[in-house]
Amino acid sequence: MPTLGDVQRLYDFLRRHPTGVDSFWAVLLLGLSAITIAEQSTGAGHASGLVKAVVAVALCTVIALRRRWPEKMLLLATAVGVAQLVLDVGLNLADFAMLVIIYTVASGNTRWASRYALIGGLIAPTLAQLRWVEPHQTMTANVIGTVFVTVPFVLAWVLGDSMRTRRAYWAQLEERATRLEKEREQQSRMAVVAERARIARELHDVVAHNVSVMVVQADGAAYVLDASPEQAKQALETISGTGRQALAEMRRLLGVLRTEEGGEGGEYVPQPDVEQIGDLVEQVRGAGLPVEFQVEGAPRPLPSGVELTAYRIVQEALTNTRKHGGPGAGASVHLTFFDDGLGLLVEDDGRGAQQELYEAGGADGMGHGLIGMRERVGMVGGTLDAGPRPGGGFRISVLLPIKPGGR
Repeated sequence: MPTLGDVQRLYDFLRRHPTGVDSFWAVLLLGLSAITIAEQSTGAGHASGLVKAVVAVALCTVIALRRRWPEKMLLLATAVGVAQLVLDVGLNLADFAMLVIIYTVASGNTRWASRYALIGGLIAPTLAQLRWVEPHQTMTANVIGTVFVTVPFVLAWVLGDSMRTRRAYWAQLEERATRLEKEREQQSRMAVVAERARIARELHDVVAHNVSVMVVQADGAAYVLDASPEQAKQALETISGTGRQALAEMRRLLGVLRTEEGGEGGEYVPQPDVEQIGDLVEQVRGAGLPVEFQVEGAPRPLPSGVELTAYRIVQEALTNTRKHGGPGAGASVHLTFFDDGLGLLVEDDGRGAQQELYEAGGADGMGHGLIGMRERVGMVGGTLDAGPRPGGGFRISVLLPIKPGGR
């Protein structure tokens, strides 16, 4: 007994070979037409039967090749119909091909062929009725008969045109679904890129600052290890504390990543804020860089994005001062609380970064320093101005607005 899989395979085979299927029906129609021609040719001349056979073969050819060359088969059917009228070849079972070709071209995308088929379908029954009029029927009966014969031609065209509209509708839906899928994929890729950029900025700020502090302290400890063991011990304690702080922030970043991937999330550490800038300055001072810290205005809670941005800007600026300021450089950090924002001014009196490091997009040698600052400030709608000071050194000025609605 055939299974559902066998039926599906047969269906797929028939769909892949439409001309073969049409040829099968054409041969079947030709056989039935041959029977009717033989019955109608009894007692008739050989030529009349031969002409009917040629007409039947031509119409069956229309069915066999209708999906391969629909427009050409429509013209062939028209020519056969005209030949029937001229040669007085009566109606035959093979004339069913007229309905089939009308449906075929109406379901296609060639509009002139569809209109041509509709007009032909409306005219053909009337011409046939006039050519082979029944003498014993009244005019009313002839008109009714003509209308009755015209209906199948119109229905064939309507069915074909409906099929064309339906296919176009489904094609539009598929195109829309494909477009939406591409847009979703593009948005997902953009979100991934943005998240990678955010994590890269965080990692850069954490690693660059803390590692630079550890390197400075390690160099100092190595220098005074023999002469002043107590100072070396303090330097090692600073290295240890800085390393723990770096690990804590790294755990926070990794915890966010695990949470976004669907996990339970790791140990969280609060994000740095403006209040911790004082601790940051003390850490930098302990690493050997003199820093003047001043706050103006009334400190108050700020949106978390502004708080984190302010902390990271100061952290990155002081890191750059240690890297590019040279020996004996000092820095100053000024925070100003406005009614509608927060101002930051970080300056140093060292030799400053090289000209190309800020003119060529703000790279700091690793490609993330000032670029990361600008991205952070841009994300909260702020402005950043960075460049060398007229009297030497480097200046970073930032204004972070506070949007209405606050936190």
